[in-house]
Amino acid sequence: MGGGAGDEGVRLRPATRADWPLIRSWLARPDIQRWWGPQASAEAEVLMALDSAHAICRIIDAGGTPVGYAHAVDTTLWGEALPDDLAPGTWDLDVFIAARSHRGRGFGEAALRLIKEEVFSTTLAVAVCVFAAIENEAVVRAYEKAGFQWRRVWHDPVLGPEWFMVAERPAR
Repeated sequence: MGGGAGDEGVRLRPATRADWPLIRSWLARPDIQRWWGPQASAEAEVLMALDSAHAICRIIDAGGTPVGYAHAVDTTLWGEALPDDLAPGTWDLDVFIAARSHRGRGFGEAALRLIKEEVFSTTLAVAVCVFAAIENEAVVRAYEKAGFQWRRVWHDPVLGPEWFMVAERPAR
């Protein structure tokens, strides 16, 4: 496969409070903040997810090395700061690849597929959704490859205009 995610394998392992220093160091980086927003709000989001029974938090591992972070959160935890047309029972997915050497090689897409599959196999979620900055074309394409469909542009109060994309629970 020429050095892609399939060669080294992507594994998701549970993220714990012991991983917080690593996750926090990633969230402090300008390249991560560009898409995840200001450090303080990103840290608050991750801490809320780590402390919730209604979230799945994972470290993205490639060949034994932590390369990123992913979580899936029952959207009821986010309160009213989401689109009105979000179906009840939808989970919000967020993924980032922190290791620059692993970007653009399919690791994020693989991690997204894995966490999406985990949500559908371990919860009663009716759908999963993602929000992607409209100028981040690479991540939007990865979301499409992972089975997400565009719904519309939504204006995030912190990050500005984003694509609101959804993947429905697969039919049995």
